[in-house]
Amino acid sequence: MSRPLRVAVGGIHIESSTFSPHLSGTDDFEVTRGQALLDRYDWLSEPWAADVEWVPLVHARALPGGAVEAAAYDAWKAEIVEGLSHGTFDGMLLDIHGAMSVVGLQDAEGDLITAIRAVIGPDPLVSTAMDLHGNVSHELFAGCDLLTCYRTAPHVDVWETRERAARNLLDALRGGGRPYKALVHVPILLPGEMTSTRTEPAKGLYARIPEIEARPGVIDAAIWIGFAWADEPRCMGAVVATGTSEEAAESAAAELGRAFWEAREEFAFVAPAAPMDECLDAALKSPSRPYFISDSGDNPGAGGADDVTYALARMLARPEVRALRSVFASLYDPAAVASLEGVAVGSPISVYAGGRIDTREPGPVLLEGVLEALADDPDGGRVASVRVDGLSVFITSRRMQYRLLESYRRLGVEVADLDLVTVKIGYLEPELYEAARDWMLALTPGGVDQDLPRLPYRHLKRPIFPLDRDFAM
Repeated sequence: MSRPLRVAVGGIHIESSTFSPHLSGTDDFEVTRGQALLDRYDWLSEPWAADVEWVPLVHARALPGGAVEAAAYDAWKAEIVEGLSHGTFDGMLLDIHGAMSVVGLQDAEGDLITAIRAVIGPDPLVSTAMDLHGNVSHELFAGCDLLTCYRTAPHVDVWETRERAARNLLDALRGGGRPYKALVHVPILLPGEMTSTRTEPAKGLYARIPEIEARPGVIDAAIWIGFAWADEPRCMGAVVATGTSEEAAESAAAELGRAFWEAREEFAFVAPAAPMDECLDAALKSPSRPYFISDSGDNPGAGGADDVTYALARMLARPEVRALRSVFASLYDPAAVASLEGVAVGSPISVYAGGRIDTREPGPVLLEGVLEALADDPDGGRVASVRVDGLSVFITSRRMQYRLLESYRRLGVEVADLDLVTVKIGYLEPELYEAARDWMLALTPGGVDQDLPRLPYRHLKRPIFPLDRDFAM
């Protein structure tokens, strides 16, 4: 009787802005090992995943942030490598984001796969599940046998993607053949807020994948938008196709790569975009309630420090905005939250908040108002709401993205009752998208500034669209 397949599972999952002063350390990550790691994947109990010895290594996952501290990355890499040194493996499911930056490295995932291959050798198959905002460097492509990524933005197919990566891996292992693969780099770098699959051209581009994937000889086809807020040579669009036929894989990658390139001038923001004051003008004039404004330049869901005060200061400076029933969500400032402990809800307070990590103007903002609420949040830790006239300002002790309505309710706020919500986010995540009666994207400053030409790129591979336009792919 033959032995069961032996497959390792692990990875490091974070999206990192090199333009953010925030550094991501061990405290920012949720780390799982052992059975807790395997329990993340409910499909392991399915018949297709049977007769496999799944070996958990370590998985570290964090909210997007700044570059990862080298010591934290080195420790997790060493743990993965050490785990792979025990026994023989037929394959590995590498569960990553693809846009991790590490202090001192230009290609973190390329470094990780190189270390993995150094211990397991060339024979085991590696299947990688990624975010479509990740990057596919030549080193990562060379080290992996199967690569796939999400097909939706906002990402509603995260677990489906990981399952597909595992299925593709087991099919290849059981079939006994190493897949063919093809990579096409597309010299385009765009923010996610221009490439949502809710709208064209990304909607139609990703809609082509099922038909291509169903062709004879094709296993998988994937499109990476790339990550716009890291200044590294690998940051650009990419298409990867894998298959049982070399010709089919190369044809599929070339076709999708060409379609991506040809659509480059069609990409636009998913909502009207303007400076913050113009967004506030529109909100004041609109009869639609609640009206949402995305404070996109400091979006923690893309790597912003989550404490830039620019958008909040613009709201506070305008009495007509302060007269609205509104929310600003949120500012990361554990010291400010701690200073409110022991204060009775309803008490008048004066507290400075924000501007301690990303110190661009105007820096810490003075909030003079009433302590409206204190609560515990599973994402934000201890959180507070300070009411200034009609404006509730949320302050958190952990970086978080206010994307779920329940997070607002913990601080006593029903979003449906509001006139205006300014939230540190890019495109609206599903619950907010459904709640918004109208919305705009504010082109605010921060570590994930949507106005890419304002960013001080030095290491990108040039030419690249839209920073450069007069060139051929």
